[in-house]
Amino acid sequence: MLVLCSILYVVIAADRPSLFAAPTHSGFFPGWMAGPLGGLWPGLTRNGTTLRWMFTGGLVVMYGCYLAALACVPSLRLNARWVVATIVAMHLVFFLAPPLSLTDIFNYINYGRMEVVHQLNPYTTYPILEPHSDPSYALSNWHELLSPYGPLFTLFTFALVPLGVAGSFWAIKVVMMLASLGLILLVWKCAKLLGRDPVRAIMLVGLNPIVIVWGLGGDHNDFLTVFAIVLGLYLLLRAGATRALVGGRGVAGPDDGQSGDPGVGHSNGRASAKLALPGPLDGAPVWDTWRGPLRTLPRRVGAWLWPLSGAEIGAGAALVAAAALKASAGILIPIVLAALLRSPRRSLQFVIGLLAAGIALGVASLIAFGLHIPDLATQSRLVTNISIPNLAGLAIGTGGETEGLHYVLTAALLLTVIASCLMAWRRHDAITPAGWSTVALLVTLGWVLPWYILWLLPLAALSQSKRLRTTALALGAYLIIAWAPASGLVWTAIHFHPDKTPLGRLHQRYVKELLN
Repeated sequence: MLVLCSILYVVIAADRPSLFAAPTHSGFFPGWMAGPLGGLWPGLTRNGTTLRWMFTGGLVVMYGCYLAALACVPSLRLNARWVVATIVAMHLVFFLAPPLSLTDIFNYINYGRMEVVHQLNPYTTYPILEPHSDPSYALSNWHELLSPYGPLFTLFTFALVPLGVAGSFWAIKVVMMLASLGLILLVWKCAKLLGRDPVRAIMLVGLNPIVIVWGLGGDHNDFLTVFAIVLGLYLLLRAGATRALVGGRGVAGPDDGQSGDPGVGHSNGRASAKLALPGPLDGAPVWDTWRGPLRTLPRRVGAWLWPLSGAEIGAGAALVAAAALKASAGILIPIVLAALLRSPRRSLQFVIGLLAAGIALGVASLIAFGLHIPDLATQSRLVTNISIPNLAGLAIGTGGETEGLHYVLTAALLLTVIASCLMAWRRHDAITPAGWSTVALLVTLGWVLPWYILWLLPLAALSQSKRLRTTALALGAYLIIAWAPASGLVWTAIHFHPDKTPLGRLHQRYVKELLN
């Protein structure tokens, strides 16, 4: 059913301009955008209301099948090959689709062309100031917004410019599909290392229709970001830091004096005894008490630094890369570091990776963009009518998310990240605390989009917490209700108009100004 619904979506989207394919409009739907499935349904209705209900009904059916499949995993004992085949088939179907949901892919292309073709820094120049004759300008829409995308991703779009607009479009589709499949493969490998059911884990991530329809169908760059995050977790697991990530203590090891995790830095009991810190001697002078630890400290530091651990350094670099793709990934770095703090060698190797990648990407960004950074401040002021902060503002009678409420929610997010760091340090568990911090991020964002659920799904799939998985599925249901095309018809029928309050009008006017 999931594959059949996927085919239906793509055939409808590729047939003619409609709400299924956001960048299209009457008289404009080039063949390179429609793809090979264009024009297969010449009798498709042109009624906008019918199409809205078809889009919404398909999503509801797919999400119901998704939940049923997850619930039946233990009893059905699904063959892994069939699950993998379904995931791959859905990816291939949406690879052939025109861009669904918004026009972000053409904003990516346009920001890249601004620098390479027109020598205009996308972090300092508004797209409206570029030549309007550029073929990507008419396809993009955030013309009054400086680029909010990370420097690493922006550099990636620079490399695509020689392919032209159509070539860049299909190149991004290939990269996002491969990133999504690579992410699912990493989730499988991580689940096996953690002793989780890998089939259930990849189903939670790879069969989610919100991610497939809105995320993969819209070719959004979140797949690259989440791939880098899960790659970092996988490298730490492969490095032998399993317990440091998911909980548990062991006997003292030579690398940190506390962690008994298997992996880099451990040796036999004789070496451990030599590196153990001696306790204070009764009646000994203070200098004698500290002389032993001071003598062994250089040896300890040397053992923490050398030999270098490629996996742990790579994990740090992967998380920095994720933040350089999309800044929101940065909230996970302190949580992972907190989970590793009781293992000085592992945490130091991880920090080496953070610093090395940070310096390399910082230099690259300085060369390409100068001292300028993505315009996150403007984006953080955007508010959607159905975001949880805006609904909270309506509930308390302010007419939507006010500036004061925004600051309160930002503080709540910060406190959640701090609490998650403490939880990670106490439990030696980075995955579950990172998942809850991601939940906090999603519910405090004023500008929340449905495919953002992808940020949470891999963490929920790998966590021991059933509540985290339940929360992820509930958030998915909320996002469908909030963003499905037919939802607007329902809001009108029940006289729910969050955009009609004075504050709601202000939010809408601000968005329209950026979309000039």
